[in-house]
Amino acid sequence: MKPFKAMLAGVGLLATLVAAAPFSASPSPPAGFWLNPHGSVEVAIAPCARAQICGTIVWASAEAQQDARESGVGNLIGTRLLRDYGPTGAGGWQGQVYVPDMGRSFFSRITQVDPQHLRISGCVLHGLICKSQTWMRTNQALPMSSRTKA
Repeated sequence: MKPFKAMLAGVGLLATLVAAAPFSASPSPPAGFWLNPHGSVEVAIAPCARAQICGTIVWASAEAQQDARESGVGNLIGTRLLRDYGPTGAGGWQGQVYVPDMGRSFFSRITQVDPQHLRISGCVLHGLICKSQTWMRTNQALPMSSRTKA
């Protein structure tokens, strides 16, 4: 009977530890409007399917639009750039970033550096080699003439 009591005590201790462990909630989605570092593309990030976030281009400079057309993307505005990002549990998100001038999607991670900045990484070999950019939060009401020109 002693081994059974010891097992019950162990299960009880384990349940107490699990209940007392700090809960790590999913990060808050970085919803809103974000401008790339070149000031040439603005993306609206919003929830999409099943606890995921996506980002759609809502504004692009004339140069960015021309580059996209030359690469086979007829209408850059409305293109979903950030696709199916789910929370990683490490304070970030991962999904796919679409690069219009390459016509390809890549594994990607998003980390919100602070309330005004996102770090977006596009990677090959499922995260082995990555390139990152820091994007800045914008205000939806910001007039087009106030945006940085590329």
